[in-house]
Amino acid sequence: MRKVLLQLAVSLDSFIEGPNGEYDWCLTDQDYGMTDFLERIDSVFMGRKSYEMAQATEGSSEWMPKAKQYVFSNTMNQKAAEDITIVSGDIRAAVEKIKQEPGKDIWLWGGAELTASLMQYGLVDELVLAVHPILLGSGKPLFGGNKNRLPLELLSSTAYDTGLVMLRYAVKK
Repeated sequence: MRKVLLQLAVSLDSFIEGPNGEYDWCLTDQDYGMTDFLERIDSVFMGRKSYEMAQATEGSSEWMPKAKQYVFSNTMNQKAAEDITIVSGDIRAAVEKIKQEPGKDIWLWGGAELTASLMQYGLVDELVLAVHPILLGSGKPLFGGNKNRLPLELLSSTAYDTGLVMLRYAVKK
């Protein structure tokens, strides 16, 4: 069965965006394991807002992997973008079905609301967190919607000379 991998950058104080939605604090001076990570996946999950942000980012096609893109939205029209699959309605059933399909793992790339929902439903299998050496003080918290205790198992950790630490956890089920 395919795994859903939440992989993203997070500040040391647990924010995924600054107070104005900025992510200029993310270190991009080296690969930080992304090439190996992208080899593991062939699909990307994202919420509507994350999809729209990616489309508005200049050169978005350069950093987004060549993968099947699923956008979770109850308001987007499938005809609005033919290169994506819109997922609406019962996202739990849809994700469970997608995980059963043949293929590589799935990157849960963006959307705080989508992440909170998939975490609540127990559909995220691994957390791959690029912890950046910065305290933002405020912004969008990574796990702001989580209300339950969730045990994790450390699979690996890699410290880089920049102070970034890549942590990989399995979600214990």
